[in-house]
Amino acid sequence: MGTKTAGRLGLAGGICTLLGVGLARFAYTPLIPALVDAGWFSTRAADYLGAVNLLGYLAGAVLAHRVTERFGVRAVLAASLAVTVASFYGCALDWGAIWYGVWRLACGVSGAMLVVVGVPAALSRVQPGERAGTGARVFLGIGLGIAVSGTLVPWLIDVGIAAAWLAFALAGTALALWSWWAVWRDLAPLDRHAAHTGQAAPLPGLTLSLVIAAYALDAAGFVPHTLFWVDYIAHELGRGIAAGGRYWIVFGAGAICGPFVAGALARRLGFRTALAVILGVKTAAVALPLASSAPVALGVSSFVVGMLVPASVTLTSGSLAELAPPQRQQQVWGWATLAFAVLQAVAAYGMSSVYDDWGSYRPLFALAAAALAAGTISAALAAARHDG
Repeated sequence: MGTKTAGRLGLAGGICTLLGVGLARFAYTPLIPALVDAGWFSTRAADYLGAVNLLGYLAGAVLAHRVTERFGVRAVLAASLAVTVASFYGCALDWGAIWYGVWRLACGVSGAMLVVVGVPAALSRVQPGERAGTGARVFLGIGLGIAVSGTLVPWLIDVGIAAAWLAFALAGTALALWSWWAVWRDLAPLDRHAAHTGQAAPLPGLTLSLVIAAYALDAAGFVPHTLFWVDYIAHELGRGIAAGGRYWIVFGAGAICGPFVAGALARRLGFRTALAVILGVKTAAVALPLASSAPVALGVSSFVVGMLVPASVTLTSGSLAELAPPQRQQQVWGWATLAFAVLQAVAAYGMSSVYDDWGSYRPLFALAAAALAAGTISAALAAARHDG
């Protein structure tokens, strides 16, 4: 497979993570205080609508492999791209919480399918020597989505919330159409005989479980930063929407660096050891707001957590690739995404409830740090084993 084809696969996979996670999930975070200030929703309703998206992500992770087996990769990707982009248009309309909830749920489902199906569809079709570069392009989409939303929302919010969503919708339409016409519509199926052989291959169950557990705990650990961070800064700390947006841009700048930092650490330490290291660092970064709300502390926490969100995804993907044959990548990646989605949804709803009871986001950072500490231990145990 030529470099041009590998490059296009990487870009198409990156569009899947950009639309499915970077925009469908993370573009909502800087909009929460604006939705509240504009009177569209209360803080409680806006937080729960964010959690609804994570519930949809859970449903999508459950369904993705089964739906793909029934309808095929191309049909699933086409439908998921269409639903994700349609949700951006839908969220531009102030038609109430039920309307918004339906679209946030729908793009959660489609976003998970873009990740579970699109990522392995890209990575499994390039030569082993090209997978590192392709993987960096694929997971760069997460950081780009965060950075773009953080940059555009403060600027567009003066025009109106609808303008922000329509900007995402128009950009998403163009990107989805390019990925479909350039890559996905002509996607060749994997070799069936090789796939059958790969499906029969045994897996190192304990090590695989430890990696997946670490990834799931990471999902719970970054919920405060990816769902409540801008509202925490804007409202609880009283810094305003503009300040919250600036810290989200810092978060996005870190996220753009994440895949490259992960690649450098993996080459030096190995995927599983690097995963344990970055989860340990993320534990400290998530807990930092408990020690200080000074601008420097908030900036460091924003950048480091932002950087390590896609880094942990990249390193988990690499760890799983070491432990499973290529033909089982979608299945194993689906298991990991499902575990991730379960803990993420539970944490989002649980933390929203804690916020309702306490009226403060600060306890959430302590809960998140505890989850990340447990994830660090799980990843370290996986690194100590010699499978793969």
